[in-house]
Amino acid sequence: MRCMREAELSNRYDLAVVGSGFAGSLLSMIAKRLGLRVILLERGRHPRVVIGESSTPLSNLLFEELTTKYNLPNLRPLSKWGSWRASHPELACGLKRGFSFFHHPPGQSGPITRESQLLVAASPHNTIADTHWYRADFDHFLVCEAQSLGVEYLDELDLREFAKDGDGVSLAGAQNGSNVTIKAQFVVDATGPRGFLHRALNLGECVLPDFPGTQALYSHFRGVPRLDKIGAIAPEGEPPYPIDDAAVHHIFDGGWIWVLRFSNGITSAGVAATDEAADRLKFSDGAPAWERLLQHMPILREQFRTAEAVQPFRHIPRLSFRSAAISGHNWALLPSAAGFVDPLLSTGFPLTLLGITRLAEIFEHDLGSESFAMRLSDYAARTDAELLATSNLIGALYANMANFPVFASLSLLYFAAASYAETARRLGKPHMASSFLLHDHPEFGPACAHLLVCARAIRNSRESETLIEDIFRAIEPIDVAGLGDRVRRNWYPVEAEDLLRAAHKMGASRDEILQMLDRCGFCPVTLQASIQS
Repeated sequence: MRCMREAELSNRYDLAVVGSGFAGSLLSMIAKRLGLRVILLERGRHPRVVIGESSTPLSNLLFEELTTKYNLPNLRPLSKWGSWRASHPELACGLKRGFSFFHHPPGQSGPITRESQLLVAASPHNTIADTHWYRADFDHFLVCEAQSLGVEYLDELDLREFAKDGDGVSLAGAQNGSNVTIKAQFVVDATGPRGFLHRALNLGECVLPDFPGTQALYSHFRGVPRLDKIGAIAPEGEPPYPIDDAAVHHIFDGGWIWVLRFSNGITSAGVAATDEAADRLKFSDGAPAWERLLQHMPILREQFRTAEAVQPFRHIPRLSFRSAAISGHNWALLPSAAGFVDPLLSTGFPLTLLGITRLAEIFEHDLGSESFAMRLSDYAARTDAELLATSNLIGALYANMANFPVFASLSLLYFAAASYAETARRLGKPHMASSFLLHDHPEFGPACAHLLVCARAIRNSRESETLIEDIFRAIEPIDVAGLGDRVRRNWYPVEAEDLLRAAHKMGASRDEILQMLDRCGFCPVTLQASIQS
């Protein structure tokens, strides 16, 4: 990596981005394309190991939109599995065809039955599938791309101070024992929770209402066999996609385990759980805690029996976070630095990409104008509102991890909102889904909020059944993916006919839906059959 010394940092930059993960690097490239003088700052050094994470159809679409709008052609292939593997086979990633959920009640033995499964497909075939990002490769590639575009880059920098400097700011720190000062008009923190600006400005924290205290423990492994190779799933028909080619979630009372497979033979696996469960298993012990957890789940114990951890276990003693402030006169936090809820449902990437989209528009149209402060304030409010909406949903899911029928139904609120938002954007109607989880939608937003409150207060099976029926009624007006079809029994494929039947919900014609499906590479055979019908 190219590093610059203090003598090269004499000019004021328009933008300093702190944190060179995917979000920081992407934002710095966009800002450079807008003609800004940009410097990207990093505390560590690439490549580095980061927790495995998954894209979703919405996050892939947002990423693709940004790379198209801001002329980043080398990045655009990374928005789909097929084009990623064709253009950058050297960058490890994992094939993600959907979301697989498996419930593990106490004392379970034998294969996982259909009643304990939720399989939600995200794509009809591999070519346009989502991906698991092996962040060591992905982040390193983006940093190199940023440098190739002319973004200044400084790594191994320990930033210590943030101070006002005229109309701008001054950042002070040290690199390899030498003092470094960086002057910029504006600073964006693209790190994670409790990052540089949060500490330097003493921003404080706010609670996530009704969200439990949670912890995480994770590592990377080799030699993890597929579930479908060890007889873990009871045979019953053909699932909508290969169950391991997914973000795999194993649900138990008090928490859940993720398993993400990469093309380089590495598997990212870890657990997120309430403080009660984490303390009982003693997450702080690291590897022994992981082994104790597996003893309660025979199927996972068998899957990881011969697996080898290739990284030290990492324990996160406090997973959730919400900053008390998100923007100021000459600074802003990206959503990834403003707050975090949980890895469940892979919500972090779309939240962050929505934030990058909004900040990029502010930099493009309002930087230096009288409306700049107002636009930043609006950005902060929307970022916090979407964080709270995400927290409300995932908090309700945590409250029902022992009640899988309710858990599965609550999950449909997310999938219905996400598929509706993706469809709206692909039809060129982003105004129909301007907020994450449609939390400000005039009908669905209030209905969803009410259902999530009810989900935390369930006392018996009758209340569970009533809530499930209410959830199906709530998603019906926005369901464009056939999620309300009870015959599917929690196996949801991606089918063109579902979208075609729901065209009126998008204010679109059948032909418009067919053209949209053709543009996104859905499936020529299926489309031709639909056209002929």
